[in-house]
Amino acid sequence: MHVHRIIALALAWIFHSGNASGMEPVRISADSKHFVLKESGARFVPWGFNYLGEQDTLLEEYWGEKWDSIAEDFREMRALGANVIRIHLQLETYMAGPDQTKPAALARLRKLLDLAQENSLYLDLTGLSCYRLARVPPWLDGLSEAERWAVHERFWRAVAETCKGHPAVFCYDLMNEPVVTEAKAGEHPWLTGELGGFHFVQRIANQPGKRTQQEVAAAWVKQMTTAIRDVDPENLITVGVIPWVQVWPGAKLDFYCPEAAKHLDFVSVHFYPQAGKVAETITALKAYEIGKPIVIEETFPLSCSLKELEQFMDGASTIADGWVAHYFGKTATEHRREPGLNNAIIADFLDFWKSKVPR
Repeated sequence: MHVHRIIALALAWIFHSGNASGMEPVRISADSKHFVLKESGARFVPWGFNYLGEQDTLLEEYWGEKWDSIAEDFREMRALGANVIRIHLQLETYMAGPDQTKPAALARLRKLLDLAQENSLYLDLTGLSCYRLARVPPWLDGLSEAERWAVHERFWRAVAETCKGHPAVFCYDLMNEPVVTEAKAGEHPWLTGELGGFHFVQRIANQPGKRTQQEVAAAWVKQMTTAIRDVDPENLITVGVIPWVQVWPGAKLDFYCPEAAKHLDFVSVHFYPQAGKVAETITALKAYEIGKPIVIEETFPLSCSLKELEQFMDGASTIADGWVAHYFGKTATEHRREPGLNNAIIADFLDFWKSKVPR
């Protein structure tokens, strides 16, 4: 009995200190060049997937009924070599009104962090998403810019309060692809960037007036980061942006201009290389070398071949400190069982991504 007791205690210790409970928080290295684990100081390379949920859905639309399916997807992404999963938090899920949060949803978010920890995964928590027009709260679009920012601030205070101290937090990403532009005729006043029925781009100001894009971006970033730091002074903060320098070489950085970037811990930028323009894409990436780690927070062979994506990744290997692609809720084997070119492309990509896991 004594020997069995010792073995049982040893196994319990291994489980506690290993993958599940022994996760260390991720921080920035002392020289600001890369990521490290807080206690051990070991280098950490973010590698993983954007996970909206099952294909053509949003995670929070079904997480109350299909938790087992989400847990299975987490295990599959871990098996593919992921250590970071980017989750897109819909504003409507957590805000019942301008001044009121939804405690049950916040509790489920904490449970999602627990699930990530069970699978040795860190979560990139991207907030303020309004991807489905039908789910945008009616009260939200009637607010002024200042009132809208106040809602953003309350959202982040609530999320940070919920997630602080949890070792499975990789970072808070303030918003997916924010922009400072006036809406064109017929456009939604705040949302744009429609793709597959989702609106992935959001304006933080749609009437900038005489303010520059950089001035608006810096003010908004400061307000959001201050709200988070008031309740969680440790976890990393970033904002995932469209690399406009890829479209207009020489364009000014907005959310990573000096006045905005000083509030952020690392750079998150979304790169989809264009066919025949790998060298130009790498040149555009170099514009984001501002003395902070860089994560390619979105990438995929959307407009190029898999070979060209690999050329981009290899060429950017001395610049980027982490990579996040896409997972659509199915394994490569499952994609190959279904007809269509898209399924074949995704299956080949998943095999490729697993082969590129940093060793």
